Amino acid sequence: MSHLWSADRRRVAVRALAIGLMFSTGCRQAPSSSAAAPTTRARASILLVTLDTTRADAVGPDAIGIQTPAFNALAARGRRFRQAYAAVPETLPSHTSMMTGLYPGGHGIHENARYLAATFPVVAERLQQAGYRTAAFVSSFSLARRFGLARGFDLYNDEVPDGSAERSAIETTDLALAELTQQSDRSRFMWVHFYDAHYPYAPPEPFRTRYKEHPYLGEVASVDVQLGRLAEAFERQSKGPIAIIVVADHGEGLGDHGESQHGNLLYQSTMRVPLIVMAPGVTSSVSDAPVSTRRIFHTILDLANLGSAESLLGSSGEVVLGEAMKPFLEYGWQPQVMAVQGPRKAILAGKLEVYDVTRDPAEAHNLGSGTNLDPAFRARLEDYPTPSPEGARAPDTLDDEARRRLASLGYVSAGAAPIVRKDAARPADMISLFDVLDKASGLFAAGQYAAAIPLLAQIRVADPYNLDAILRLATAHSSLGHEAAALEAFRKASELAPRSQDVRTYLALHYARGKDWARASPLLEQVLAESPERVPALEALAVVRERQGRVPEAIDLRRRVYKLRTPSAAELVQLGQLAMSAQQTGVALEAFESARARDPRAFSQDLELGVLYLDARRFSDAAAALDRVPSTSPDYPMALFKRAQVSVLLHEPDREARIEAAKRGADATTRPLIDSEKLFQAGR
Repeated sequence: MSHLWSADRRRVAVRALAIGLMFSTGCRQAPSSSAAAPTTRARASILLVTLDTTRADAVGPDAIGIQTPAFNALAARGRRFRQAYAAVPETLPSHTSMMTGLYPGGHGIHENARYLAATFPVVAERLQQAGYRTAAFVSSFSLARRFGLARGFDLYNDEVPDGSAERSAIETTDLALAELTQQSDRSRFMWVHFYDAHYPYAPPEPFRTRYKEHPYLGEVASVDVQLGRLAEAFERQSKGPIAIIVVADHGEGLGDHGESQHGNLLYQSTMRVPLIVMAPGVTSSVSDAPVSTRRIFHTILDLANLGSAESLLGSSGEVVLGEAMKPFLEYGWQPQVMAVQGPRKAILAGKLEVYDVTRDPAEAHNLGSGTNLDPAFRARLEDYPTPSPEGARAPDTLDDEARRRLASLGYVSAGAAPIVRKDAARPADMISLFDVLDKASGLFAAGQYAAAIPLLAQIRVADPYNLDAILRLATAHSSLGHEAAALEAFRKASELAPRSQDVRTYLALHYARGKDWARASPLLEQVLAESPERVPALEALAVVRERQGRVPEAIDLRRRVYKLRTPSAAELVQLGQLAMSAQQTGVALEAFESARARDPRAFSQDLELGVLYLDARRFSDAAAALDRVPSTSPDYPMALFKRAQVSVLLHEPDREARIEAAKRGADATTRPLIDSEKLFQAGR
C-alpha cells in the first residue's frame, strides 16, 4: 500500500483506476465458461440469515461456554466454513459486500451511513427478475432502505419501534413468520437480519440469568432460539428445495488486541465469522479453506440457477481480502488491509504483520515483516485500493433524527475529512483512544457538549492531527458560548488544514449562531461554490439569508436541502410558513401538504392550509382543511371566518348559517373583518 503515498500523483491515479476496475469484479480471476454456466437442478427457495456482531468462536459446535442448538442443527446438515471472513468489520459495508459480491474497494461503501449507488446491482434484483418472491426483515437502522440495499425486494421491512433504532430478534422473527404464511407459487428469497448481539449487551430472560457473567454470549444464545423458529417455519412453508445460509456480518473484539467492540482493527475476533450453507446436494462437512463472505452473492445466484462462478458450493482457493478503513477515513490514521491464504494471514497498516492463524488463532505471535510471502499474495495485499477520504464521503444528507438513531447504535461518523499523512499513526498503536473516541462522539452527537469537551481535549493531546476531534471541540465550545476557546480551536484547525472546506464550514456555523452571524455569509458562499450539495452549509446560509431579509433566497436554499435529504414534518411546516410570508402560494401549499402527509396527527396548520387553498381558488380543499380546525384552537375564530367565505364562494345552502357562526365566534381580530366583508353582504 506504500505506493499510494508516492509523489507521482498521476501515476498513482492511473494505477488506482486499474486496480479499482479489478476490485469491482471481486478481485477474482476470470472464471471458466463451464464454471459460470447455470446449472439445471431445481432452483431452491433461499433463506439468508445474517447475525450482527457474532464472533466465529461464539456460536456453533466449536464454541465454548455457550449452547446454540439451532445453529448446530443446521451446520450438521450442511457445509460449515471455519475460516470465513467478513470484508469489513462494520454492518452496512459488510452486508453490501454480501449483497453485491464485491469488496468495499469495488462497491465504495467503507463505513456505515453511506449510500450504495444504484449502478451496483444487488442480488435481490437478480432474483426478483428471475421470478422469486423477495422479502427482507432488518433489525437495525444501519440497514434502513435509504442506504441502498432495499432494491429488488418486494417487501423490505426496516421499521423499528418509535424512538428506537433497532428491534429484537423475536420481533423481527414474528414479522418474517407472518410473511411466510402468505401463500405463493413462487420460490422465495428471504433475508432476515438479527442485531441483538451488538453492544450494549442486554439479553432477555432466561439468557440474562444463564449468562450473567457473559451477557454477550447471552445475546447470541437468545438469537439462536429465533434462528430455530425461523428456519423451521421457512422449511415448512416454502415449496420445493430449500437452502439456508447463516452468516455473521462481523465479530466483536471483547478486549482482544485492545478492541472492545469492532470497526477499528482487522484481527480474528472481528473479521472471522460463522458461516454455514445448507442446500440441496450439500453433504454435512467442514471446510478449513479461507473464504470471503462476499461470495454469498454468488452462492445465492448458484442456488437460483443463475450462475455458479465463485459460489461457495464450488472450490475455495481464493486469497481472501478485507479492510478496516474507518480509522483512516475518520482520523487520518494508517489505512488497513488484510489478506488470508491457507493458514497465513497478513495485515498491512503502515507496517506488515504476519500470523499463522491455524497454529496461533489468537494472533499473539507476529511472524514479522521479513516473512517470505508468495509474490501473488503480497501483490493482492499491496494493490488493494485505498479510498480517498473525500471520495468515500457521501454528501451529508442525514437529518437530525437519522443522526440520532445512528448515534444510539454507536455509529457517529466523522464530520470532517481527515488530514492524510505518510507518518500517520497505526490504529493498532492507538487502542488507548478507541473507547475515548467512541464516548466523545456519542456525547457530541447527543448534544452533551460539556461532557464531551474534556474527552475531545484528551484526544487532541494524544492525537494532535485529529482534525475531526479538534473541530468537534471547537463546535462544543461554540454551542456553549465559549467564544475564546472556540476560536482558539478553529485557529488550530485552520493551521492544520488551511484549505479544508470542513474548517470553513464549521467556522461559518460558529459565526451563524452568534452575534457575528453576518461573517458566516462569505464563508458559506465560498464553500457552496466548491461543493453545491454540502447540506450543513446550505442550511446555515438559509438561516443567514432569512436574517438578512432575503426570504426568497432562504426558501430556495431550503428547497435545495430537501432535495438532498428527506425533511421532517416540522421542517416542512417551517418552509410553508416562510413561503407564506413571501406570498409563494404554490411552494407553501406543497410544503404544508407534504408535512400533513408525513405526520397527520401532529399537523396543526389546517388554518394556513385552508387560507392557501382559498388563495389558489381550490375552494373544496379549503373547506375540508378549515373544517379540521378544532373549536379549542386559538385559530378557530379565523377558521370560522374563512370557512364562511368559502361557503359563499361555493354557494353552499348553509352559507347564511356559516356567516352567523363566524359572527358568534368572532374575536377582536375577525370582528372588523366580518363587518367589512363584501362577500357576506352579497351572499345575503
